[in-house]
Amino acid sequence: MKDIVDFSSRDLLLGYTLGIFPMAHSADEDSVMWVSPKRRGIIPLDNLHISKSLRRKLNSKKYHSTFNKDFSKVVSHCRNRKETWINNILVDKYIELHKKKFAHSVEIWLGKELVGGLFGVSIGACFFGESMFSLKNDGSKLALVSITNRLKSCGHKLFDTQFFTPHLGSMGGIEISKIKYEKILKTNIKKNIEFQHTDNEEEFLFAPKKN
Repeated sequence: MKDIVDFSSRDLLLGYTLGIFPMAHSADEDSVMWVSPKRRGIIPLDNLHISKSLRRKLNSKKYHSTFNKDFSKVVSHCRNRKETWINNILVDKYIELHKKKFAHSVEIWLGKELVGGLFGVSIGACFFGESMFSLKNDGSKLALVSITNRLKSCGHKLFDTQFFTPHLGSMGGIEISKIKYEKILKTNIKKNIEFQHTDNEEEFLFAPKKN
């Protein structure tokens, strides 16, 4: 798709409802492209995989999560890597969506130390995961556990990860066709579901119950 420079946060929301998402070629790029891959990554909310080592961390009760405690910092950490698709335009748009209670962050803490997190956009019963980071081992995996717990408790039906990666696959992520993805999206995008945009809420991490 053609790169674009001038678009609003409302345009960004519309893109998600149509099954496309934005990316920049680099952090310094002054434009954004819309992406619509032929194969789409998702995490089935009832099929999150928890390894034995990760379960031990969850059971240790040393870690806790917060939601929307520092959205800007989470985006900054996600952007702070050698190669990134997050440029200044997208940072500004996601912060706008956060203020409008569409974009949300999850922070993972070991005591008072931030060790991981992720952010994404919630529309209807769909959550569009954008990016995640780890400052210590398993930081992003703990964030995936936390967001999965939250999405299930709120009644979400789709956890979109955009692309499939081995990292996401180890947590239960799968790849589906564009046609199947669009059917799931259409079924759930207009449902009346709230993410519960509560700032500074703390909760201990726990492994989802097996069905």
